[in-house]
Amino acid sequence: MDTPVIAQKTPIPVELKKGEEYYYCTCGKSATQPFCNGAHQGTSFEPMAFKAEEDGTAYLCACKHTKNPPYCDGTHESL
Repeated sequence: MDTPVIAQKTPIPVELKKGEEYYYCTCGKSATQPFCNGAHQGTSFEPMAFKAEEDGTAYLCACKHTKNPPYCDGTHESL
């Protein structure tokens, strides 16, 4: 399996709306971080679809090494 690109070493705050579906970038190559823009084409990566569980700010992982995708778990601090 390929290794994802570290887009940045801090989480990205985003406003989510409850019940809406989002596509989280897992490869790290998207220019629209933390969301997918199709830059994974030709790699083993696929975007991760998820639905927001509530309205509000969520901190999505930008290092792509979280154990709780798409949410930041602080893993970036050890990279």
